[in-house]
Amino acid sequence: MPLPTVILPGYLESAIAYHQLQQSLQQMGFPTLTVPLRRRDWIVTLGGRPVTPIVRLLDRTVKQALQQSNASQINLIGHSAGGWISRIYLGDKPYLGRGKLQPSLWQAHSLVATLMTLGTPHMSQERWTRWNLDFVNNNYPGAFYQNVRYVCVAGKTIFGERRRGSWLAYSSYQLTCGKGNTWGDGITPIEAAHLEGAENIVIEGVKHSPRSPGVWYGSPEALKVWVKYLV
Repeated sequence: MPLPTVILPGYLESAIAYHQLQQSLQQMGFPTLTVPLRRRDWIVTLGGRPVTPIVRLLDRTVKQALQQSNASQINLIGHSAGGWISRIYLGDKPYLGRGKLQPSLWQAHSLVATLMTLGTPHMSQERWTRWNLDFVNNNYPGAFYQNVRYVCVAGKTIFGERRRGSWLAYSSYQLTCGKGNTWGDGITPIEAAHLEGAENIVIEGVKHSPRSPGVWYGSPEALKVWVKYLV
């Protein structure tokens, strides 16, 4: 019996955008829930503020998945920012966002068999996200927990250049890893989407967002490449 699976949406995304991916996983035998985020739920995290409300919703969904399946562990899929937010959730260091007095702690690494990140920027030069990512990478560098299988999926689709058609990619890559002239999924460069010690995968032709035209990480063509890594 496959483990239950929880999907954590990317930054400013809602659960609705992941409905097709959830259905595909369910058809493959994985009992799957998506964290029930609405786009407006992200507003409180803007400007580098703590992502605590998102992690609380994640925790609630994980507990629901465990109860429904009578399981002791889940697979956790984090798309984009959902990947590094998931790393906070796994952690055993109190998470205290800027301007907050009360730290939060989830210590969920024992509940997660596999953490799958899809197009996650695991590093950033951008000032609004850097505090959170520095917290993650300083406390939990690389594939930190040995009891968790880390699988990091990157897309090789658009080469960042300062010209029409690839300017957005160039700017996004530069803000993420400090280099615009590199390959990525149009938003996240490959080198930022991988973690040291993880099982790192590159899929050609996938775009970053579930709202992008064409193939993205959750499309059937891409899913068949990475679903085998779920335990």
